Amino acid sequence: MKEDASELLGERKRRIDDAIALKVPDRVPVWLGDCGYFPAKYSGFSCEEVMFEPEKQFAASRKVFQDFCPDTFFGPGQSIRAPGGAFEVTDCKSLKLPGRGASPHHSHQAVELESMKAEEYDEFLDDPVEFALRKFMPRIYGAMAPLAELPPLHGLLFGYGGVAMSSLFARPDIVRAFEAFYKAGCLMRDHQAASSAFTQEAAQAGFPQLFAVGAYAPFDVISDHLRGIRGTMTDMFRRPEKLLAAIDKLTPRIISTAIAAARASGNPGVFMALHRGAAGFMSVKQFETFYWPSLKKIILALVDAGLTPCPFFEGDYGSRLEHLAGLPAGKILGMFDNTDPERAKEYLGGRMCMAGFMPLSILQFGSPDEVRAHAKRLIDVVGKDGGFIMGPKSIMDEATPELVRVWIEFTKEYGTYR
Repeated sequence: MKEDASELLGERKRRIDDAIALKVPDRVPVWLGDCGYFPAKYSGFSCEEVMFEPEKQFAASRKVFQDFCPDTFFGPGQSIRAPGGAFEVTDCKSLKLPGRGASPHHSHQAVELESMKAEEYDEFLDDPVEFALRKFMPRIYGAMAPLAELPPLHGLLFGYGGVAMSSLFARPDIVRAFEAFYKAGCLMRDHQAASSAFTQEAAQAGFPQLFAVGAYAPFDVISDHLRGIRGTMTDMFRRPEKLLAAIDKLTPRIISTAIAAARASGNPGVFMALHRGAAGFMSVKQFETFYWPSLKKIILALVDAGLTPCPFFEGDYGSRLEHLAGLPAGKILGMFDNTDPERAKEYLGGRMCMAGFMPLSILQFGSPDEVRAHAKRLIDVVGKDGGFIMGPKSIMDEATPELVRVWIEFTKEYGTYR
């Protein structure tokens, strides 16, 4: 390193903070977004290895930091949010893991399930936590299937109901279910401790973490995990009032959970992966009815709490830019996928710091000159007068390391403001 690590940490953090605050930093900051399995492939590990051997996951991320020197990072392990063993011991039905249903050399795959039936909205609205325990978890985790036979848990509130119901938890199948969850909890505890240690190590080496926790759009919680995309899209027409009631039910819980987690982490950034709000999933009218009001409420609540929302606007948000332009200026980092960068700059320049836009196809199959040309266009257009962080459009699993190096080096050389 050419400078003391503490000086590098301060320099990089100022660069990122200035960009988010719409100030003009010394140069365009650069980061690698959610690297996914790029560190594994770059380091010679299979996807299965980093999923089931966390020490290799951290070693791979460490090598990427050392070799590419981004200004900030998504998080250790990137999109690999838990050790594979935790998913395996609970028999998770909503994921196919590398080497366990998916190729050992490719990313894990989400399996969309309808874990809440259309006729169960009222049950969910009455008590989301009880629904999660007795319906959602048994359907998502095979090891939790015995919990579906538990009676309504509000009986715990009545007199000595807790003692009276305790015999249920002595059933061998219920005990095995909680033992599986305990084993998963131990794996997660160790993984989280290792992640925290890695984040501290990265800071000591001069690399600040952009955010440590995440939040969700309520519509996405329902369509990703409860009703599935088909069920949710049907609900917009057949039972819109139930869908909106569920969105309203989730919104304050998402806000309180995100604020508490961010404050506990000491990092003000809050990542928000937005899956279903883009053009192609719903019309502008549907967006204004089912998606935007609750999402806006969450973003504003995070800003009011002194946090920095970092929404990833997946897909094309070109027809939603007017809505985004009304958010508080200089308080939000918006990450963009397929939205046209010139149109985004037109609406959000001087309003919102933007990151992303770099096509993964160019970083995988382009020539070095094509990489430089596209990076130059982004710096000239989106990076004009600040408010831009160079990053990829989405997860970098298959990016070519040599082209990533060209991209980062060019950004650091060309993207200077002073």
